[in-house]
Amino acid sequence: MPVPTASLPSPSPFPPYYGAGFPPFRPIPLERVSSSFLLRLPKVTGGCGYIGSHTVLELLEAGFGVVVVDNLCNASEESLRRVEEITGAKAKKAAFYKVDVLDRPALDGVFARHPDISAVVHFAGWKAVGESTQIPLAYYKNNIAGEWFVGQTPGAGPRSGSGESRGFVPDPESAPFEDFGDRTFTPLLTTPFGRLLQGTVTLLEAMKAAKVHRIVFSSSATVYGNPPKVPIPETSPLHSTNPYGRSKLFIESIIRDLCEAEPEVFSACLLRYFNPAGAHPSGRMGENPRGVPNNLMPFTAQVAIGQRDHVSVFGNDYETRDGTGIRDYLHVVDLARGHLAALRKLESLEKPSCLVYNLGTGRGSTVLEMIAAMSKAVGRQIPYKIVGRRPGDVRDLTADPTLANRELNWKAEVTLDQMCADLWRWQSNNPHGYADAPK
Repeated sequence: MPVPTASLPSPSPFPPYYGAGFPPFRPIPLERVSSSFLLRLPKVTGGCGYIGSHTVLELLEAGFGVVVVDNLCNASEESLRRVEEITGAKAKKAAFYKVDVLDRPALDGVFARHPDISAVVHFAGWKAVGESTQIPLAYYKNNIAGEWFVGQTPGAGPRSGSGESRGFVPDPESAPFEDFGDRTFTPLLTTPFGRLLQGTVTLLEAMKAAKVHRIVFSSSATVYGNPPKVPIPETSPLHSTNPYGRSKLFIESIIRDLCEAEPEVFSACLLRYFNPAGAHPSGRMGENPRGVPNNLMPFTAQVAIGQRDHVSVFGNDYETRDGTGIRDYLHVVDLARGHLAALRKLESLEKPSCLVYNLGTGRGSTVLEMIAAMSKAVGRQIPYKIVGRRPGDVRDLTADPTLANRELNWKAEVTLDQMCADLWRWQSNNPHGYADAPK
């Protein structure tokens, strides 16, 4: 039975609720927070982020009601203001909670307050391959376990009064992360790894308690590692080459295990994104990286606007047409619509199932080709320098999206030129991202 809102813990009897459209936002006195979406009514984790906010917009435009849960640790609530601006009266069907996916009582309260939630779209997590090779433990901690409690000493055990350990630091000798790329690995919650997985597990437990049995998970093409076949089908071996991809693979395994354990109940759609880029065509919404961007296109846009000197091209000795790595770039609006298609697919299933789909265009572009396309959109050459390869990168990640095209009735439609034009419109109108918004 869902926990009544009256029993939710302090410091707030319930995370502040924004109904009848989004705020004005105001500071919320919570120690820790994280992200989630709720659909028809769906729940979305990570709903204020780049992909999440665009997905919220597409859901509202399609007539869905949406509940957004986000910790704002790497996102801005301004994105939801922009969603409201674009969708107008449709935003009245949206609500926002600043809640951590580790906060089970708060999650239970959200589900109790919205008994019509029928599915969850889970976006919460960090997303940079390069950075994940530099600070792998932070990626495992955030993407798998969720946020730590503020002020808790890493590895110190349970927070006072929490009744469970939520600040686990793995022992790399007893639990070597290098072994996790093996596609036969299935995480067991009875092992020490279990505490690493608590963020997603807590969310799934809250879903079970609320009898919400559908989830769409934001996975990644990086789970494939260096694939033996390109374009990459969903059946390709799973051998991620970086902590970011391994963290996604962990969570896929948790969800698969749940679906296998309760095959008559749970349905899941695991969406393996390739490389999202671009921005909303209005120029009002886009990627809002904090600090130095870790992905090619937002970095290139910042060079174009004059905030950075040049783009660093990581390696020109790959076996590709110009020596630089190949990626499958798809427009963020196409990607957002892929989530809508996935939700509709889950709703239409006659029998619960765990489905996996690649979301990509099926057309790969090299780094130099992307810089050239962005230079065309900007109207001048964007400077770049060739540097050494980056750990964790592979030669070619291009999707075979045939399965999604056929079963989801979804296809990436926006051209590469339009993607770059939309990105430049966003960057030139918002040089510092959402920080340029009036306070």
